[in-house]
Amino acid sequence: MQLPNLTPGTGALTEFLSQSGPVAKTVLVILLLMSIFSWALILKKWGTLRRVRRQTRRFLQAFHKAGRLPEMHTVVDGFRPSPMVEVFESGYEEMTRQRGGVRAAALERAVRAAITDQITALEDRLGWLATIAGASPFIGLFGTVWGIINAFHGLAAEGAATLRAVAPGISEALVTTAAGLFAAVPALIAYNVLSNQVKVIAATTDEFGLELINRLEETAGTQAEETAAGYRPSLR
Repeated sequence: MQLPNLTPGTGALTEFLSQSGPVAKTVLVILLLMSIFSWALILKKWGTLRRVRRQTRRFLQAFHKAGRLPEMHTVVDGFRPSPMVEVFESGYEEMTRQRGGVRAAALERAVRAAITDQITALEDRLGWLATIAGASPFIGLFGTVWGIINAFHGLAAEGAATLRAVAPGISEALVTTAAGLFAAVPALIAYNVLSNQVKVIAATTDEFGLELINRLEETAGTQAEETAAGYRPSLR
């Protein structure tokens, strides 16, 4: 086998790929696909969470300024994709169904269920990043082991410990190792960063849920008093 040109550059990479065995090529293709998928997921999640954070700040400002919850209900759709929109609507709709008397436990269940659904949606596919971060180095390690095996085969074929005998296998081992790290490191960093952002959003949403339940109970009580006094306010 011809000694591969290890000089950095596109030509060296092309020559390496042309001289690599099918196992090394398969490992590199798998790692390349995993890297492309992880970067696509990272960019999509990053953009989604950025919009969520921005809309959540706007939603909380509007919510605290709103004098009455029916006023907030008329404009709530303008704050999507903040998870607090669905939490608010779930709690508000539950309150409208309880016109005969507010049941605090039912309100809390509706709000908690909405919070769980929204945070689960934000966490969707983050597990893929953790899987790629954990699996890529081992896939690269498989290529490393295979390259070392090829290096020993080269030694056996040449009958002497020369650079020409071991270079092809060693180059395969090093390149597949680097490719595994190239796929794993960004996925690992992104998983930690994005998971932390989801945790912050989840904590903020939990706090909002408690505040919303209190406001819903107060609003329902006020509407009940107005109704008893002879008023018939519309909830929508």
